[in-house]
Amino acid sequence: MPWTAFKGWLKDTMGLDPATVGPTTVERAVRSRMAACALQDIAGYWNFVRTSAIEQQELIEAVVVPETSFFRDRDAFAALARSFDHQWLAAQPGDIHLRLLSLPCSSGEEPYSMVMALLDAGFPAARLRVDAVDISERALAKARSGLYGSNSFRGRDLHFRERHFEPVADKWQLSEAVRKLVRFERGNVLAPDLKKGEALYDAIFCRNLLIYFDEDTQMRTVGVLSRLLRAEGLLFVGPAEAGVMLNLGFVSAQMPMAFAFRKPPARQVDPPATVPYAPAVARPAAVRPVRAAPAVPRRATHQIAAARPRSDTESSLEAAQRLADTGRFADAVAVCEAYLDAHGPSAEPLYLLGLIHGATGQRARAEDHFRKALYLQPDHQEALVHLASLLETKGDVAGSRRLRQRARRHGGATG
Repeated sequence: MPWTAFKGWLKDTMGLDPATVGPTTVERAVRSRMAACALQDIAGYWNFVRTSAIEQQELIEAVVVPETSFFRDRDAFAALARSFDHQWLAAQPGDIHLRLLSLPCSSGEEPYSMVMALLDAGFPAARLRVDAVDISERALAKARSGLYGSNSFRGRDLHFRERHFEPVADKWQLSEAVRKLVRFERGNVLAPDLKKGEALYDAIFCRNLLIYFDEDTQMRTVGVLSRLLRAEGLLFVGPAEAGVMLNLGFVSAQMPMAFAFRKPPARQVDPPATVPYAPAVARPAAVRPVRAAPAVPRRATHQIAAARPRSDTESSLEAAQRLADTGRFADAVAVCEAYLDAHGPSAEPLYLLGLIHGATGQRARAEDHFRKALYLQPDHQEALVHLASLLETKGDVAGSRRLRQRARRHGGATG
């Protein structure tokens, strides 16, 4: 009974579907907290959890293992910088701020990346405001400090670190100019009063959260996000969550590999509003990094694209990406498979097939394609991390850890 009770409590409190984080994650977290409390009887620990708000938070912290890095999924940050440029500014009254939300924000790498991407693209700091929400007090404390180790910097392009950080011993201190633009707070995405009465947001980053929820909780969460998003705002989700957004009537923003969506047209029914919810905590903070790289301003992107001819691989993969972004998954698969038939095996189309199958819930096929991509290109960082995430959900913690270690080595992160 206690194991069922713990899993049910986490589901009710956090929205977490225990099956999505692997069969042993909850049990490991409970046993860890029992040891910390010097308790050996699981029933006794369950009674303790029910009566101690402090221990409830400690257990949530033990279940949630945040993993993030700066500029993970670089296309999302590039799309953000392109969407809110000088033309957007010119169309707004002078006292209007760009309002952004990062939820869950984990230890701060994502909201700070949002700020750096915009500042590097020339967006004025005086017109920018970012809110960041998370359940984890420990993660928020780290975020507010702005002090990060080498694990937060992944990928080979770390020029943003030279612009915005100062070395401090074996860590890196984020500049005050970036830190002051983000307001961190503890919050619950499932709470009906989350940011009630506050200004709506021009863009929301809520990536790799919905995958930990069952269908009902996904609908409730999207209902909250829809309430917080402006009518023409952008909602960024994780690659495996595109299908959820399309099923709920959201429309692709047509930004390949950014996984950005807009609210349904007015004639459609909005996602259901959240239902009453009592606890004041929610959400797994775990996020899955892909590649760390800074956003490239639109002008620079166009110059790079014009400087070199487009290959067959690029044009085919971009076509497949556009199809996937609009929910035409079968057509996207057909484009990738046609390319493989014509040109033979290569890592990029196999990796994209893995993403597409993951987005449609075909985890076994996704795993197979990620493995094939790694066979052809052992240092393919995105495939390494996505496969690690799949193994973790299956309970293969050791296999997942090995792949993440490989991803970090190949990413060339330095401290």
